[in-house]
Amino acid sequence: MLYPEKESSILEFKKEIPTKQQIVKTMIGFCNLYGGRLVLGVDDNRQIIGIPEDNIDQITESLHRSIYESCTPLIIPSIHSQRIDEKVILFIDVSSGMTKPYYLTSEGMNKGTYCRIGTQTIKATPEMIQDLQWQTRGRAPDEMPVHHAHLDDLDKESINKFMGNRIQHTREYSYDELLYHYSLLIKEHNRSYPTIGGILLFGKNPQKYLTEAFIICTHFKGVSGREALATRDITGQLFGQYEKALAFVLSQLNRSFVIKGAGQRSEELEIPEEALREVILNAIIHRNYQTSAPIKISIFDDRIEIFSPGNFPGPILQHQLEMGLTFVRNRIIARVFREAGYIEKLGSGFLTLFETYRKRGLKLPLIIEGHGFVKCILPRPSANEPKQAQVIGRQEMVMQLFYLSDEIRISDVMKHIKISRSTASRILNELVKKEKLQRVGEGAAARYILRIM
Repeated sequence: MLYPEKESSILEFKKEIPTKQQIVKTMIGFCNLYGGRLVLGVDDNRQIIGIPEDNIDQITESLHRSIYESCTPLIIPSIHSQRIDEKVILFIDVSSGMTKPYYLTSEGMNKGTYCRIGTQTIKATPEMIQDLQWQTRGRAPDEMPVHHAHLDDLDKESINKFMGNRIQHTREYSYDELLYHYSLLIKEHNRSYPTIGGILLFGKNPQKYLTEAFIICTHFKGVSGREALATRDITGQLFGQYEKALAFVLSQLNRSFVIKGAGQRSEELEIPEEALREVILNAIIHRNYQTSAPIKISIFDDRIEIFSPGNFPGPILQHQLEMGLTFVRNRIIARVFREAGYIEKLGSGFLTLFETYRKRGLKLPLIIEGHGFVKCILPRPSANEPKQAQVIGRQEMVMQLFYLSDEIRISDVMKHIKISRSTASRILNELVKKEKLQRVGEGAAARYILRIM
């Protein structure tokens, strides 16, 4: 029997009971992020193996004591066992900590702090530890002061332009009021410092203080990335970076003419322009600016890759990408972009991304969360293929729904592919006959899962 969920930043499986040290490090990693659950007795393939139940009470008490005694600040886990399919598995749960960073007492904060990156627990870098400390103070990363910057490093003309073009005018602010209201300046020890958000959005030279806060755009020949056809380093303020990066990518993509009745024709970009805008915006607004790496946009013959430093700013799993969940890492940057009219609705980025691709019948984008980065891959239809060969069939569109969920129903197919119930049922039945899918249940409650070969 399979465990119903997949491993993620908030869920980890262990086939056997690991060492207490490994368990403690995992708990620290969970507490320093969003909380999480460690499940003992389940292998990497989600198969429920079970653990010996002879000493389950003794093991539970021992783990409680080890976690409690080994961590600073204190971590108090919830540990319980459950019998599933005649096998016993053990759950160890912890919540997201309120007094981060958490670390191994024996190793100290600098060496003993651990974080969850994707499905793994890793030792935190100094930048990660600093970020955790600021979280405890209730500040977002872009609200951190840049101590060696001065008020003169902010461009007054850019700030006044933003003030005049805001789409929300709840009240008017003087120039000095606005600097503090939007946290472009912050006071510490009776002195005022520009924040990271202030420098990035309105700095005269943002890269003077945040050297890696720029975008590298490259168009490669073929699909391997060995020969660059065109490349550009895009620096400056974030608004300018967005406009220039978008313009570069658009200039490298193909367009075609589409006839829209009454002899009218319009240009159509090979991929949905809305999707491209949303992905570049997401990369700029949600990236981790404490990470010493630029955003990278790479164009290949068959895809566009957008690499953004930093993991998801919240516990977003693959199957939740179209649920409209919103976790904001950089509060200043997100607010200013929204009030400048670049964002209509927070949480709509992935919704727009998948919806526009699906509407065009193209292969769905792929979102990958790796070790300290998020990569979005936008498939390009090959310029060498006939137009009709670029549009994927309905069966493949159904299979792509499993990027978003472990199981689907007829209603999901109807909603996402815009087809009738009878057509959706027929396609699902064909995939069952081809042994690509397995039906679970009957009638209205029937759901479909990927068949394990």
